[in-house]
Order: sequence, then C-alpha cells, then structure tokens
Amino acid sequence: MNCAVLFMVALAQAPAKPVQLALDLGFVNTAGNTEVTTFNLGQKLTWTTGAWVFAQSAKAIYGETSGTATAESYDASLRADRLITPTLSAFGLATYQRNPFAGVASRWGEGGGLAFRAIRAPRDSLSVEGSLATNQESSTAGVDKTFGSARGALAFKHLFGTAAFFTQTLEWVTDLQDTQDQRVNSESAVTAPLSRQVAFKAAYQIRYDKQPEPGFKTTDRVLTTGVQIVF
Repeated sequence: MNCAVLFMVALAQAPAKPVQLALDLGFVNTAGNTEVTTFNLGQKLTWTTGAWVFAQSAKAIYGETSGTATAESYDASLRADRLITPTLSAFGLATYQRNPFAGVASRWGEGGGLAFRAIRAPRDSLSVEGSLATNQESSTAGVDKTFGSARGALAFKHLFGTAAFFTQTLEWVTDLQDTQDQRVNSESAVTAPLSRQVAFKAAYQIRYDKQPEPGFKTTDRVLTTGVQIVF
C-alpha cells in the first residue's frame, strides 16, 4: 500500500521516543524441484520535535521463479505533520510508487490535508484524514497522465497486551478529472514482539484499481511475513 497511510497509526498515539526507526525484513528461497526467491524490505523513520512530526518510509517486494522476475513493487513517502490541537494536525505529503506487474512504471503524488485523531484510548486508537494532491503517472506502455486527486484514509491500532498489537489501514484515492478512476488500498497486520527490539510481523495487503492499465487485473493481494527490528 501507499506507505504514507502507515504513519497514521503511529501518529494516533504519542511516540515513545523522539526518533524511531523500524525495519521490516522477510526472505524465502527454495531450490531443487522449484527455484523461487522472494523478499520484502520495509523501513520507517519518524522524528518528533515540538509540535512537528517528520516521517519517511520505503518498501520493496521482489520475487523471481527460475531466474525470472514474477513480482516487483516499490513504495516511498515523505511526510510532515504540524499539530494544531492535541487531536488535529495539518500535513504535507509526497509519495512514489512503482509496480510494473500492475502496469505502473511510476506514480508520483504531492499534496497536503488535515488529520484527526478520533480515538486515543489506552489500547485503541483511530485516525482519519483527508487531502488533495497533484499526481503524475507513467504506465509500462508509455502512457503519461497528470491529474488532481482527493484522498481519504483511516488507521486503527489495537494493543492486545503491553506490546503485541493489530493495525488496520484503509486508503481511498480518486481522480478529480475522471471520478471513475479510483483506487482503494488496505493493510491488516499483526505484530508480536520476540524481544525488546525484535518482533514477528505478518501483513495482508489488498490493492484495488477500478480502472487498471489495459491488460491488467483490478486487484492485487500480497501476504508478507518476517521480522521487524525497532531502534
């Protein structure tokens, strides 16, 4: 999914440290009758100073079978939030996506909006936000497109105990020039600590594109598992 929406979970609750770095790592390799290699890498960096929260993220998924690439996607984002009240903030956001197996050579977005912390309970938090952006897209077929978009998103976090937690994010984006061109991204994830800095993480992503590139399907589903290291 778009990396930017993942930071809403962290912003819904006060960060434990001014600077926090999280790395997600997953790898599978088989040899013999089948030769399959897949890996997923993720990185999230947040810095809190006064009323500001700055965030940067990157994510990569790659897979190949018998030496031929069969899965490939990359996401990255930069974001700055400025608290207006304890529950309301304004933010600026820049995003990048590449997913050639969905026909997307590159997708850039730059915009801003407002985020509201609807729930701030000891075990549960919920944030909702809305924003406007300009977008530049290039397909693998060489078709370029520039348009304005509206975006809505929510993020929910539930603590099972003192450390293990569940997160659910949902993001909707629509082209303001062609309102039939809409995308919905969802991620459900469970993180269970193995130590103070290392945790097991499993995430299930759904990416829906109402108007996919010609010859491609509307929906992609991705299940990733691995370890998360927090600094």
